[in-house]
Amino acid sequence: MFGESRPKHSLAAFYKSAAMALSRFWVSVFIFSILYIFLSLLRGSTYSIDYIVNGKKDDPIVINQVYLNKLPDSVKSAVLASKDFHYTLPGTDTLYFLHDKSDIAVNIAVGTQETDGILPTCRNTILDYIIPLVGYLAFFCGILQLLIDSGASQKLASWLSPVFTKIFPELPPKHPAISYMMLNFVANFLGLDNAATPFGLKAMESLQEINQDKDTASNSQIMFLCLHAAGLTLIPVSIISYRAANNAHNPADVVLPCIITSFIGTMAALIIVGVRQRINFMKAGLLLFFGLLTGAIGGLLMYVTRLDFIEKNHFIMNVSNGILLVIILAVIAYAWFKKQEFLNLKTDIFSSFVNGATDGLMTAKKVFPYILGMLVAISLFRNSGVFGIISSGIGGLAGLVHLPVQIANALPIALLRPFSSGGSRGFMIDAMHHFGADTFTGRLSCVFQCCAESTFYVIALYFGSVNIKNTRYALSSMLLVDLICVIGGIFVCLLFFPLKG
Repeated sequence: MFGESRPKHSLAAFYKSAAMALSRFWVSVFIFSILYIFLSLLRGSTYSIDYIVNGKKDDPIVINQVYLNKLPDSVKSAVLASKDFHYTLPGTDTLYFLHDKSDIAVNIAVGTQETDGILPTCRNTILDYIIPLVGYLAFFCGILQLLIDSGASQKLASWLSPVFTKIFPELPPKHPAISYMMLNFVANFLGLDNAATPFGLKAMESLQEINQDKDTASNSQIMFLCLHAAGLTLIPVSIISYRAANNAHNPADVVLPCIITSFIGTMAALIIVGVRQRINFMKAGLLLFFGLLTGAIGGLLMYVTRLDFIEKNHFIMNVSNGILLVIILAVIAYAWFKKQEFLNLKTDIFSSFVNGATDGLMTAKKVFPYILGMLVAISLFRNSGVFGIISSGIGGLAGLVHLPVQIANALPIALLRPFSSGGSRGFMIDAMHHFGADTFTGRLSCVFQCCAESTFYVIALYFGSVNIKNTRYALSSMLLVDLICVIGGIFVCLLFFPLKG
């Protein structure tokens, strides 16, 4: 395995250093963002920092305040006459607004806030992330408990062991984690993110049971998380919907590039982590498995590409949701067929479901602090302007190497994707709105959004759920996979779409 040849004292130092990587990133984001905020305030380039703490996404950014009676009469009259006391100066994006008619000072704003401030992010982490996550975890962890108590997980694991034990050499044959990982991969493959998360968290919990060092990520956990984060997808339903909403001529024309790019990312994750873990890929079982997987993806692609837009939507929605319903039906039906197994455990099918759902609630409680800490850091990073500086720098470098502007315009989505799925989604929608859904930039933005996961969120969620502090090389491997997905996405789009427009 990776690192086995290192001296013991060297290994300890290496793991300690690796454990600090995510922590250093998190601390650096806060330090540099806050220092830049105060520097901007002292220089006068920022009028107020209230929006960084209390502001909400898409709120106007105030650049000045003046007394209402000091405004030109025409502007003053327009502000007071408007229904919501908001008036945009014609031909500009300068907004004059009052919070209330009784205000004596008018706010002057230019532009809108990119994301919520610190305090709204704290609140919305519970409302937008934790509460939905609690529901998904409770239900699907209940279903997974039926899988365990009925004995179905062991049977599924025994069928998949010949392949999984080659990719995960540390894993004992027929281990329950195999079935959980497979369900996670299938849910991701079908674009069922809400179902994939509970399966994935259960897989991490199961892998943690055989982890020798409970504070340090095992090889199996790193391999699983990198494959999960690579995000192999067959049915990018949300991307198609966003393109349709932005009046794309053929909203599904990015499906094939999305699938190919996500497949490239998955293979890259497998190879990158496999090399570090010294896994032998030249085994007949693995070659057969990946050959069959490639053939299955190719066959589905051939079928889907022959359908028109309505037929594709109909097929995609029914297949993805239908398979989810089949999984639920199969688990419950098998549990009923094996109800004696539940009696032997001195329980019944519904009580087993309730016990699993309760475990899901406890998992949500455990991961909340990790998600909160990461999302607040990302909020500060974006609103401070530090992210904008980095994004502009990348755009400048793209110009130096003569990267076509159509590609450079989509790079902010690729840059933000590892940090925030919602943030990069906003950039994607803005790119389609500004440049056009059927332009190269609009299509490339969709491919960037579709491929790979939000790396820092995934690390916080999955490792946080099992209290892993030392993530070793997981972060660096996942970021490298993100980079490969970006490069792969550019080349795939160049093959499929004209660069002009």
